[in-house]
Amino acid sequence: MNASGAGYPLASLYVGDLHTDVTEAMLYEKFSPAGPIMSIRVCRDISTRRSLGYAYINFQQPADAERALDTMNFEVIKGRPIRIMWSQRDPGLRKSGVGNVFIKNLDESIDNKALYDTFSAFGNILSCKVVCDEHGSRGYGFVHFETQEAANRAIQTMNGMLLNDRKVFVGHFKSRRERELEYGAKVMEFTNVYIKNFGEDMNDNRLREMFSAFGNTLSVKVMMDETGRSRGFGFVNFGNHEEAQKAVSEMNGKEINGRMIYVGRAQKRIERQSELKRKFEQIKQERISRYQGVNLYVKNLDDGIDDDRLRKEFSPYGMITSAKVMTDGGHSKGFGFVCFSSPEEATKAVTEMNGRIVSTKPLYVALAQRKEERKAILTNQYMQRLATMRAMPGPLLGSFQQPTSYFLPAVPQPPSRTFYSPSPVAPVRPSPHWAQTSRPPQYQTATPLMRAVPPRRVASNITTLKQASTQVPRVTSQSQRVANIGTQTAGARAQVNPTMMRSVQPYKYSCGVRNVQQVGSATPMQQMIEPAVIMQGQEPLTASMLAAAPPQEQKQLLGERLYPLIQRMHSGLAGKITGMLLEIDNSELLHMLESPESLHSKV
Repeated sequence: MNASGAGYPLASLYVGDLHTDVTEAMLYEKFSPAGPIMSIRVCRDISTRRSLGYAYINFQQPADAERALDTMNFEVIKGRPIRIMWSQRDPGLRKSGVGNVFIKNLDESIDNKALYDTFSAFGNILSCKVVCDEHGSRGYGFVHFETQEAANRAIQTMNGMLLNDRKVFVGHFKSRRERELEYGAKVMEFTNVYIKNFGEDMNDNRLREMFSAFGNTLSVKVMMDETGRSRGFGFVNFGNHEEAQKAVSEMNGKEINGRMIYVGRAQKRIERQSELKRKFEQIKQERISRYQGVNLYVKNLDDGIDDDRLRKEFSPYGMITSAKVMTDGGHSKGFGFVCFSSPEEATKAVTEMNGRIVSTKPLYVALAQRKEERKAILTNQYMQRLATMRAMPGPLLGSFQQPTSYFLPAVPQPPSRTFYSPSPVAPVRPSPHWAQTSRPPQYQTATPLMRAVPPRRVASNITTLKQASTQVPRVTSQSQRVANIGTQTAGARAQVNPTMMRSVQPYKYSCGVRNVQQVGSATPMQQMIEPAVIMQGQEPLTASMLAAAPPQEQKQLLGERLYPLIQRMHSGLAGKITGMLLEIDNSELLHMLESPESLHSKV
């Protein structure tokens, strides 16, 4: 076998029929005895990274690649015989069908190696494959020769021969398009007729009597079940096409024994499946075009809303052709569909009903999308979000605190050993308090745990902070600064200068404590970074206030309101439950803040 015979890469092999667990390391261990290998690549799915069942191996020398092909083809790796051929990156040769031979009616015992050994006597084989499924051989296969002359010799010699006591058919490979065109010409001259829906009391003789009036019937067969009763369908084969066509024209739709029978051209399964597929696809496209822009998807429905209530709520906006609440075992699944007669009515309903509270829940209303469209949109959004996250630069300031996820606990940071900020700029927004697994600290009094700082170092820090105060505004209330001192110093294993100690009154939360920092001179102790705190006594969060906030901060605002409410119910799981609730739409979260019963049931 010559690697350069068909213009292939001189030392590149294709290895197919691989088990999905086969890796590059396994292939290297298998093929490295044949000679030095330059590279091995197992082809994988882009999204799942699962093996596609084939790989490419590049040797340094063509002779080594040829040796591997001759000696290792059809060897077993992880229970499967592999199939090796020269790598052909240009698909033109494969698609042309030159030298490709089709074999059918193969015995189940014939595998790739047996087929290869049988046909290798006629010429150089590029590829050899027996088609299999989960049950084994499907009884046919393909042999691709290097030249058309070799393929012709194989067809002339092997067609009609016995292989394992079975007469095989060997012929030129035909593409599906060629087969369909060829079969389509035969269809116009059909002689076999299919009859169904004639009941259980039919047999071969009665069926023959019924159809013999249209011509010579070569064969008649009524299909029976295991008990010998008619299955309600059968076949009649006529001597010529005209007789068969006449039987179809006169007998189709005729009533026999109170039943309307169907008579038509007998079809192969693959043809019938293709025809049904085309018909269903056409119906699907018609349905999509008919309901485009008029069908609405409604979710977050209350359990008590049924079809009639859904229709009643949306009827003021136009003529409704259908309204359906999806159910499972008689219980609402929380969503449904409303179809209007015109796109203008549907648009008006979306504008007016989206976010409106019906019963106890705010509705989400949007145009209905097909599953494929919705999946493509969600995938696109995910990829854009992923690309944005990867493009974000790392923190530039030493004091910047990375925001934590709403749904994962924050990574605990080691306690700071200094009482001043390592950077003159305080963080813009601290991490969400509910993202932490520990309970919020109790702010009582400062403890003498800070270490005294040398005067020179304090003076240097004060100078630095005074310079920073002219660049970054700081607004910090007196009580908040004191509380922050207690938070930052808790757990520190040092002592503080007694002159720097002072008592702190119990901390009282107020609505003006979020991310505000004061302009003016302050000591290093007063310039410490403020931790996240839970705010009490704030004014109620309204939809307008939420809409005015940036999108990335809306969940933060909701979480700050929800966390203390949930902590009263489940103090140990408040952070986790808050993160889970924040996955819900903002409109429903606002409703929970206004309705303690709704929040309690959701928690």
